Amino acid sequence: MSLSKAVQYISILYLLFSIVYTSFYLLGVGKSSPKLNATVANLQKLYSGNQRVSWSDSQHLTTSEDEVLSKAFSESFGPSKVIPYYFKAQYEFDHEEITIATLVTHNRFKVLSRLASHYKGPISVALHIKDDVTKTQILKDLHQLFEENEDMKNYVDLHLVVDKFDRQFNMWRNVAKYFARSEYIMMLDVDFYLCTDFRESLRKEPELMALLHSGQAAIVVPAFEYVDDADGEITETFPTTKQQLMNIGTSKLDMFHRSWTRGHGSTNYKKWYQSDKPYKVTDYNYSYEPYVIFKKEGSPWCDERFVGYGANKAACLLEIFLAGIDYWVLPGDFLIHQTHHYLEDARAKERSCNKKLYDYYREETCLRYARIMLASEEWDTEKSTNLKKECSRIRGFNDVITKIVAQHYDAL
Repeated sequence: MSLSKAVQYISILYLLFSIVYTSFYLLGVGKSSPKLNATVANLQKLYSGNQRVSWSDSQHLTTSEDEVLSKAFSESFGPSKVIPYYFKAQYEFDHEEITIATLVTHNRFKVLSRLASHYKGPISVALHIKDDVTKTQILKDLHQLFEENEDMKNYVDLHLVVDKFDRQFNMWRNVAKYFARSEYIMMLDVDFYLCTDFRESLRKEPELMALLHSGQAAIVVPAFEYVDDADGEITETFPTTKQQLMNIGTSKLDMFHRSWTRGHGSTNYKKWYQSDKPYKVTDYNYSYEPYVIFKKEGSPWCDERFVGYGANKAACLLEIFLAGIDYWVLPGDFLIHQTHHYLEDARAKERSCNKKLYDYYREETCLRYARIMLASEEWDTEKSTNLKKECSRIRGFNDVITKIVAQHYDAL
């Protein structure tokens, strides 16, 4: 055998070995993968390494990715390791697509897979993995989930959050939003089934799309829930048109969490049943927590101080409203909650703590946005309407803001 042929054979063998080795390494096949058994520190080395964030037009200045992300999510419990695009969708989407921004836990993997196959559009999802003995199995199950469903590979950007803290829902929502790659996002809980094509509905509403594009509107897709939990387990039987839903009747299928009307009552379901055109939410309440589509750029982030159940999503929606973004309801589209059971003991305790935080947060956020609008000369514009109406309901707010406004104009 000539020397050149020998070198050629060796090169081919080396290439094949490299491909096999890399595949086994990434998928954790055939061995106890160091990726799957990694500590947070090792995950940083294996997944991110010494990643740098570069700044355009800055003479090649860079910053540590970890430093940037630690600041981006600085209000959350830490230390945390955020690993963006652990899985990255293979499809490239139009910039004006609507990315579903959601979060998932290990026990909801199958629901996420169903969502990917049903939506067939961009999804940005944050997965929290607790830094303990369970993480190896969760990562193995995650890899299997992507291997089994091509739609997961095609449509889902998945970002890991690895730390020792449970139920940092708002931090996880922010991660999903932060790494969404389209102009618009839909903040959705993964347990909701998309019964209609809201993207197609929006395309037929140019005025509503103009408001969405300008950042002045967040679009509500009304949420429903079966009265009997068993009926909410089989998505194949869910209605796919408004007429089908209405034929079922409210005795069997009603607004989501109808026992807590403050959560979704502002959607005004009675009006929704009768409407064939989009309408504006006029009776906002600070506990309102609909599922909404809005512009990513310029919209507020969820406050990460809310940890656990209770008020976390309402806080996100309150700040969107106070920032001058109006809620508009799509008249023909809807979601249905897929039944699953909650940790009721944990929910009750965490709700009590978060209620106290939310009362403080409302006052703080009202004052913060009032000062922002004064400084930006927007206090006397239509943008401040939501803030003035909602915050005036807080005891003492009008007296305080009157003094602040007077001081502001006296200083001009």
